[in-house]
This record gives sequence, C-alpha cells and structure tokens, in this order.
Amino acid sequence: MSSKDWKTICAERKKKQLDSMPPEWIIDPPKSPYGSVQHVPEECGLLTTRELEITNTTDVDILLNMLATGVWSSVEVTTAFYKRAIIAQQLTNCLTEIFIDRALARAKELDTYLQEHGKVMGPLHGLPISLKDQFRIKGLETIMGYAAWVGEVSQVDSVLVEMLYELGAIPFVRTNVPQTLVWGETYNHVFGRTTNPFNRYMTPGGSSGGEGALVAMRGSPLGVGTDIGGSVRIPAAFCGLYTLRPSYERLPYANAVNAQEGQESISSALGPMANSLCAVKRFTKAIIDGKPWKKDPLVVKKPWSHEEYALSEHGDGVGMCFAIMWDNEVVKPHPPLIRAMELTKKALEAVGHKVVDWTPHKHLEIYENSERIYTADDGYDYRVECEKSGEPLIASMKLQDEQTHHYPLEKSMAKTILGEIKHLSAYELWQLQKEKRILRKSHLDYWESTASTTGTGRPVDAIISPAVASLACPHGTNSDAFYTSLCNALDLASTVFPVMFSDKELDTKPPPHKFRNNEDEAIYNLYDAELFHGLPVGLQLIGRTQEEEAVIAMTEVVDKALKAYKRV
Repeated sequence: MSSKDWKTICAERKKKQLDSMPPEWIIDPPKSPYGSVQHVPEECGLLTTRELEITNTTDVDILLNMLATGVWSSVEVTTAFYKRAIIAQQLTNCLTEIFIDRALARAKELDTYLQEHGKVMGPLHGLPISLKDQFRIKGLETIMGYAAWVGEVSQVDSVLVEMLYELGAIPFVRTNVPQTLVWGETYNHVFGRTTNPFNRYMTPGGSSGGEGALVAMRGSPLGVGTDIGGSVRIPAAFCGLYTLRPSYERLPYANAVNAQEGQESISSALGPMANSLCAVKRFTKAIIDGKPWKKDPLVVKKPWSHEEYALSEHGDGVGMCFAIMWDNEVVKPHPPLIRAMELTKKALEAVGHKVVDWTPHKHLEIYENSERIYTADDGYDYRVECEKSGEPLIASMKLQDEQTHHYPLEKSMAKTILGEIKHLSAYELWQLQKEKRILRKSHLDYWESTASTTGTGRPVDAIISPAVASLACPHGTNSDAFYTSLCNALDLASTVFPVMFSDKELDTKPPPHKFRNNEDEAIYNLYDAELFHGLPVGLQLIGRTQEEEAVIAMTEVVDKALKAYKRV
C-alpha cells in the first residue's frame, strides 16, 4: 500500500484519468448541474456526420451487419464510440479506465482479420463493449471505487473479457461504480459522482450507474454491468435502457472482482445494458453459445435453447397471461410508474394477451431474510478495504452531507424492520440460508397455483412490475431496491424495458395513503411532478429461474405491443 494519504492517491488517479483523454476531444460542457445533456453530442461539433450515424445506430443487429460486411470498419466504429464516450464522460462523469490505443489496436486487428479471411472473427465482431469497473482486464487497474485499490494492476482477464475477445468484441472503456458496490447510486472518492444524462441533478442509479449513464448517452452500443440487488435494473430504469438480470451462474463471473466475496447465498450476476432489446439477446446468446461453463466452473451447463426462446412453454407466445404487480405492499410506486403499468396492460390486451393482478406473497419475510443475509458481516468487508488507505466509508450519497460512518445499507426501512444490524455467527447465517430455501419453495408453489385462475391452463407467464418505486431521483435519495432485490433473493430471471417519459400534467401527485413504513412515507414525500417531469419510465418483467431465453422473448412481446399501441 502507498504511503501517501488517501486524498492524494485519489487526486493523482483522477488526474491520470483526465490526462488519458485526447485534448482535441475536450468540449465546453454546459455549466448548469440541472437538466438534460442528451443533445450535447449532436451539437458540440466533435462528432462528424458519419460518427453521429454510427453512434445513433441503436439496433445492434444493424451495427454488427455493417461491421461484418465492411461498410463500417472496426477502427471507425470504435473511434466514433470512443469520442462519444469521452463526451459522455465530460457531461456525466461515467468512466473510470480509458485505454484508447489498446482498443484501436484491437479494432485494427479485427479489420485485418476480416480482409484476410473474408469472414468475421466471431458473432460480436468489431463491436465496442463497455464494462463495469469490476471486470479485470490484464495490464489495467481494477479500482472498484476504493482508494486502496489504486495501482493494483491485474495479471489476468476476467472470464467475460476472455470470451469477448474470442467472440470478436472490443472492450474499450470501464465505467464508474459506488464505493462498496452496495448503493443504488454511483459515487466514490477516486473518480467522483456520476450523474443522469436526462437531468444531471438526478442519479443514474447504481451500482452499474456509470454503464447506465454512458449507454444512455450512446457512448457505448452495449455495456455490461452486475446485479446483486438491482444494480443493472435500477440504472436501466433510471436511464431508459433495456437490460437482463440472469439467474445465478448462467453467465460467467469468474476472475471479476466484487464486494463481499464469499457471500454466495444471494449471488451477483452480470447482465447486458443497451438501447435496444436485440443487443440484450445478441450478447446473451453469444456468451452462452461460447460455452462459458468450460471457463467458469460455476456456470450452469445449459446451451441456448431455441425452444425456450420460441416460448414453447408459454403457449408459443400466443394468448399469454401476464400479471401486474401494481404495488409490492412494501413501498407504493410513484404516479408515472402506475401510468406505465396501465399503458402496458392496455397494449398487451390490445394484441390478445390476458392481464391479471398479482398479489404479493410473503414479501416482508423475503425482504427481511435477504437484508439479513446482505448485512451478515455488519459491514466488516467494506471497513477492511477502506482502512487499508484510511479512506472513510461513505455513509450518504447526498450532494452535501455530514458524513457519519455507519453501515451503508442501514436505511430507514431496514432499520425499522430489522432493528439493529449485527455481525452474525456462521450458524445464524445457515439458518437464514435455510429460511431462504423455504421462502423460495413457498413462492414457487404460489406462482404455480395461479394456473387455476389464468384461463390458459398454465400459471402466470410473467410478472410486470416497477423496477424501483421512483424514477431517477435527486442524488442521495434512492433508498428503494426491493422491487428488484426480490428477484435476487428468489433467483428469478428478469429484464427492464423502457415504456415512456413522465409528464407533469398526467402524473400528478395523489393524496397521502396509509404509510406502511418509514421508507414508504419517504418515497411518497419525494415525488414532485415538476421535478420528475420528462424522465424515463421503465418497468421490470419477471420470469422463472434459468428462464433467460423466455424472459427475453416475453420482453420482446411486451416491447412490440407497447410500440404498436403507441403508434395507434
């Protein structure tokens, strides 16, 4: 460990990052911390007409076809996205590692391969892919928001990075995370705070918030984040993106770094984030077709199932029954989310699907069980990493706050329901894991019992719900994660998809309801129709364990129905 104090370490590392940006790519960003910056890439003058065409191509299938046929070279596509990523960095502070020369050398290698062999190197040939700052890349630092990790250069690639190289992709930037990874927002002492490009006063979510902001700015055609409690789905919802949270061990996590390593009752999962649903499918299928179980011993040996993607267990996609969870009975969602669910219901019914209400099952028990598992070490892991440099543990994500150094997850609802958080013994943790299995079985039985009410002869095909109780909110106010962490606790494959934008005229604040807990009251008081106007509104689709193919396909059904309904 360096003898320098942590503030000096952070300042020097931030300067190194700034120095890695080409001077000719520096723009004059808007000074106001408020409002959208989505228009800046089009107007700043840095990107050529062709570069704007490339980076505005959100359909990854089109992008990959242009690369495969040589219409666009890998070098020019990578350069275009790199320039736009650097613009996004100046506007939202979304990046950590920038390695332009290395990425362009890889792109040149792919162009040469296409010319010499007349074919692509793999299914992701020439595609620049951004990565959350957990995925090791040999020869580069993996800092993950800790001052103590500055200067730790990786000697290996994570399995995901190995596979991306084999599939023809180009890892080209890494993105910002919160210190400890456990926040639904994105801020650390090394690289600073990431903001939401739709309104920089708001958070992009977390912990994959850097990915969310970058991809929303179209600074990357496809990003990869991780999710242990909602960390790809929350940023996707806040930033208007598509994403997938796969089941435990479906996609390769080996050799990536993490917080709380060794906690395996609720496993973290990696997931793609993009502006198109086809990108989510392309990435997931490419990784699974690459047989990741040959590189990561924990990955389930399950090849991509064309039959499941064709929805063979869901009526072949015809006349399905979706359930809507209007409210998880823990925290009531904000008005724009209610309107989004109403719109989704109408869209599905308009194309012949049935929509029923979903009554939550044992949610408070599941919440308490999962929170006690997450906090079983009473923050010991985080304190150890901070103590290595003397860096303080961040206790609030607010823009201006008085730091008090207690466990980051000690939020209002957790304190109300759990009481004091304590360091558990091994035996106490075993009892929680036992209880978790019982709760998963109970929830499965409950889901199966819906077969008697759907009218299809099958249980509910999927559940549609909010991903978060609010939209992107002011920094330091995102306390809700149970709509997403429910899926982590039960290991339910799930996606997030954009629906619409909030509207202050349509999404007025309702009168107070009977509050269930402190957080429910805080979320209600947070909502202001004017403040939240114009923000993306996304929803979550929840399927079954190890049902990634069907969950992607059902999300395509919902997405297609919504687009058709909005055109009418």
